Amino acid sequence: MVNIRKKMIGDRIFLNALLLNTGNSYRNAGISGYSRQLLERLPFHCHEAKGALFWAFIGDPEYVPPPGIIIHRPSWSTRQPLARILWEQTLQIKVIQQLAGELLHGLAFAAPIAVTVPTIITIHDLSFFRYPQAFPFWQRRYLRWVTRQSARRAAAIIAVSENTKQDVIRLLDVPEERVQVVYNGVDRWFQPLPAEEVDSWRQQQGLPEQFILYVGTLQPRKNIELLIHAYAAWRERSGNRDIPLILAGAKGWYYQKIFSLVDALGLSEAVRFPGFLPADSLRQWYSAATVFAYPSLYEGFGLPALEAMGCGTPVVAAAASSLPEVIGEAGLLVSPMDIDAWADALGRLLADYELRRQLGQQGAQRARTFNWDKTASETIAVYRRILG
Repeated sequence: MVNIRKKMIGDRIFLNALLLNTGNSYRNAGISGYSRQLLERLPFHCHEAKGALFWAFIGDPEYVPPPGIIIHRPSWSTRQPLARILWEQTLQIKVIQQLAGELLHGLAFAAPIAVTVPTIITIHDLSFFRYPQAFPFWQRRYLRWVTRQSARRAAAIIAVSENTKQDVIRLLDVPEERVQVVYNGVDRWFQPLPAEEVDSWRQQQGLPEQFILYVGTLQPRKNIELLIHAYAAWRERSGNRDIPLILAGAKGWYYQKIFSLVDALGLSEAVRFPGFLPADSLRQWYSAATVFAYPSLYEGFGLPALEAMGCGTPVVAAAASSLPEVIGEAGLLVSPMDIDAWADALGRLLADYELRRQLGQQGAQRARTFNWDKTASETIAVYRRILG
């Protein structure tokens, strides 16, 4: 635990958590989860300081903060991107000045261009630079502009993986000494469940004994079309028609091609779309799956794969971006462009119980090395360095 009482007592640290969302949609995913985990843990790691150190800008009316976090809600709804951007770049500055803020941490890429206090930003990935075709035009243009400008002005940048750090240095032309890697964590809740509990839950949900699971937003860079092609190839080779592919996640953008491909390949009965999975059901889904597949072309961190590993589910993932860094040798890593290799990997795991057991154990052990308390502690160390 980091003792920052002498350095930070009386300081006011502001956190822009406007992307925190408690609804059942793709907005309640990676960045929202990151924001929520930090807010819950930062005060705990500052427990020796007197008074509230943290103010959080939050637009979600349903979110209840933990002790030690004071919420400031914007004067208008920031649910729509344009409304949020306008508030971030104007009234956020005014609030920080009025409340004598000492530091602003933008939890998702951006900080106000005209802010006068030191800023820190967290960059989760630079997919809008690496895979621009996967984003709507105006979203891509804004994210590129605001991230570049915010990074140039930031006193420090938090990158959620070494791969993301190297992207920040190379694509944003930021000096290496200003970029600090602070890994995401995996909640301790994601751990193996008793077999009888998993069997009972599977029966309640009407799920077969074996299935392949993907969890994530349905959007182009997740490379779901490759997974569908690989699944179709495995079915043809094996002749197995009993193991479905379950693609769980909310619709993001450009998702129509996924549904069209399933229809074109005649897989409508074999590929299931349960939609967005509530957070309190994820552990059961991961634990019930035979294999977790994560073929994403680009990830800043890859939290769903780590959550599945925490539950003891064997993982096959893309050998790309940060995924090898996070998964290590505790899963199978396959080129995200090789359909045949993916079909082989899926078939190998589905046919080999001992391999699944071994990878499940290794994955659970590796997942325990990533935890949110460490994330909060290392984030506070960055605050301390800037304020010091």
